[in-house]
Amino acid sequence: MRSWLLALSLLLLTAGGRAWNWGLPSDIPPPIVPADSAMSMAKVELGRRLFYDPDLSVNGTLSCAGCHEQKRGFADGNTMRPGVHGDPGRRNVPGLANVAWRRRLTAADPSLTTLEAQMLVPLLGDNPVELGMRGKEAELFRRLGNDACYRRMFARAFPEVKGHISLDTISHAIAAFERTMIALNSPFDRHGRGEIGAISTEARRGVALFAARGCVACHAGRDFTDDDYHRLEKNMGKDRGLVEKTGRPEDGDRFRTPSLRNVAVTGPWWHDGSAPTLEDAIRRHVMGLAQDEMAPLRAFLESLTDRTFLTDPRLAMPDRACGRKL
Repeated sequence: MRSWLLALSLLLLTAGGRAWNWGLPSDIPPPIVPADSAMSMAKVELGRRLFYDPDLSVNGTLSCAGCHEQKRGFADGNTMRPGVHGDPGRRNVPGLANVAWRRRLTAADPSLTTLEAQMLVPLLGDNPVELGMRGKEAELFRRLGNDACYRRMFARAFPEVKGHISLDTISHAIAAFERTMIALNSPFDRHGRGEIGAISTEARRGVALFAARGCVACHAGRDFTDDDYHRLEKNMGKDRGLVEKTGRPEDGDRFRTPSLRNVAVTGPWWHDGSAPTLEDAIRRHVMGLAQDEMAPLRAFLESLTDRTFLTDPRLAMPDRACGRKL
């Protein structure tokens, strides 16, 4: 009975993305999408506009894109980004490349397993306050509902609820857009597809070093993450990581392994942004690194940057909606 229920659950999850054309290489399976969040172009376009709209913040000063900049791999460039009221952030903003495939979506909260649920944290969360909309949901719905174009976009994206503007439809639209943030065209990817010369000799040496130094134990798979939690060093700050959610002492200072997609442009690094350079981040991972090993490792990590992803106009801030300029 248990195996039958598991199979049914997987079928329902996958059904939400089955009809969508992901445009993926034949050897890469599409991401799992919740059945109640099926992909559609109308939903993606609505989510894209919402992602870039500062009206999702309490004072109209900060959008999702204010912390997730496309040119930085949808990371931020700051150690930790303050919220709308100036509250200091708790953790470094992660990049969003291939986020549709992530089993765990934050540095240390295993309960957040869908993009729809995760999106509500910056919107409504208070530890720290980011967009600051907790208790202001009615105001958010009013703002969006006062825009005739938004009303049309919600109606097209969610005909099953007659375009009702709610936390559910907002989060589902933004999650749909985030699932299109696919980065699979880096020089390293092209090298793997047989493109001669896509990466340098030094980068190829870095690939070998990355494996020999044991980095692949955690940074594994297509996106260079095992999506699991690890402790690399004792954290001297207040953020104790996974233990805050589990209460188990052995989870102290454990954080999720981040993906290395676009890692060269997503700094500063570490869960708290305390590694200001890529070299510093590498040295904190690899003990006893020889002087002549740094350049190859850096060259390999730089080969994971997908420049197409960083400039794809389909992921950029929209300049038109409903046939008019925004």
